[in-house]
Amino acid sequence: MPADSPVRPTGRGTPTVVRLLVLATFVVILNETIMINAIPRLMADLEVTERTAQWVSTAFMLTMAAVIPVTGWFLQRVTTRRAYAIAMGVFIAGTALSAVSPSFEVLLFGRIVQAGGTAVMMPLLMTTLMTVVPEQDRGRVMGNVTLAISVAPAMGPVLSGVVLQVGSWRWLFGLVLPIAAVVTWLGLRKLDNIGEPQTGAIDWSSVAFAAVGFGGLVYGLSRFETHNVATPAVIVVAGLAFIVVFAARQLRLQRTGAPLLDLRILLFGTYTKALILMSVAFMAMLGSMILLPLYLQNLRGLSALQTGLLVMPGGLAMGLLGPTVGRLFDRFGGRVLVIPGSIGVAVALAGFTRISMTMPYWQLLILHVLMMVSLAAAFTPVFTLGLGALPQHLYSHGSSMLGTLQQVAAAFGTALVVTVMSARSSALVADGTDPITAHLDGMRLAFAISAALALIVIVMAVLLPGRSSAPQDSDGTETPAHELVQS
Repeated sequence: MPADSPVRPTGRGTPTVVRLLVLATFVVILNETIMINAIPRLMADLEVTERTAQWVSTAFMLTMAAVIPVTGWFLQRVTTRRAYAIAMGVFIAGTALSAVSPSFEVLLFGRIVQAGGTAVMMPLLMTTLMTVVPEQDRGRVMGNVTLAISVAPAMGPVLSGVVLQVGSWRWLFGLVLPIAAVVTWLGLRKLDNIGEPQTGAIDWSSVAFAAVGFGGLVYGLSRFETHNVATPAVIVVAGLAFIVVFAARQLRLQRTGAPLLDLRILLFGTYTKALILMSVAFMAMLGSMILLPLYLQNLRGLSALQTGLLVMPGGLAMGLLGPTVGRLFDRFGGRVLVIPGSIGVAVALAGFTRISMTMPYWQLLILHVLMMVSLAAAFTPVFTLGLGALPQHLYSHGSSMLGTLQQVAAAFGTALVVTVMSARSSALVADGTDPITAHLDGMRLAFAISAALALIVIVMAVLLPGRSSAPQDSDGTETPAHELVQS
């Protein structure tokens, strides 16, 4: 997206362009978790193993991690309408291909195409929002955006559970396809361009380093197992090495040309603190989202649909509280929300360490709602504070970095809790403990690790300011990042 925009809302309502992008983002993000409950059906219908079937989710996350670093450059070089049309067009093509796929290989390719479109939407939404919404209204509008960010992933397993009760896994794509088409049509009818695109060639070596580095890191983290640690560890190290090369390349391009991902965003302290807080909080949240269904289905015997219905209130509460949290942020600032929210996350995760075979479901429901409400109190202000600390021409790069690290954090959080849980339960079984007790103990330890991570979130919340704004010169104009670097 370009640095300067002539578009500003005249009132306090959410701009139409943001409303349309929120709707589209909700549709595409829904698909990141919609296949979780479909794994058994895929195994039977397409005659693949469980490990192979899991690739419909792994490949989606992997593609997101590889593509998102490119979006900072991409959004500055195309108009808003073109970015929207390309993202939704690619997503629709992937959805249609997945719906009619005759084999698992074609389905997997369709999911990769889907993820390519999805990867553009969140940075596009965040960059546009920060460009067209005045600072005093950003909390309220960002609160509305929380609906797309939080409710969509939470609704994915619930929707798939309902659909799979009455139909084929293909309907998961068949139902999304016309909705995505209508949303795209509405967007292209009413979407306005924000500013003018900039010119500049893409550095293909940076694209390759980013794809191999971030993609390899997520892939390696997703393959960790207690009986096979060496191979994933090598992949993770290789991914980190390519990320280091990618970062060095960006630092060089910042002096001689346009970087693919401008790392000067990390020079802004508030943004960097927000980035760390978001990543660790996302890691803890995704870890718990993996553990809780395993506990409810494998140990307590609930169906996928029952599990989805139990965790649905938390996801809905998180999304519905978003606008309220945003208004409170605009009025009181971020600290009064982020600090209690981070504490609430730690308390909820600590509560999950007490799970047992007889723990009442209402207690689990309360703990899950507490965690999701606490995350709502933290996420909206942190997004707003972090991106608001950047100059306008770095919004697209800042939102790209946030999106990339969310995918890495999701993979790391999942790998961490599953590895800890498996290692602990396997060790107890080897010592003669019965499998159910061992599995429970492994889950408790994994939840304890997530709760420990939440303590980092509390520390970063305390360090965040109440409000932030992009650095300005004495005449009120923004200070360019290169001048900040030189100073």
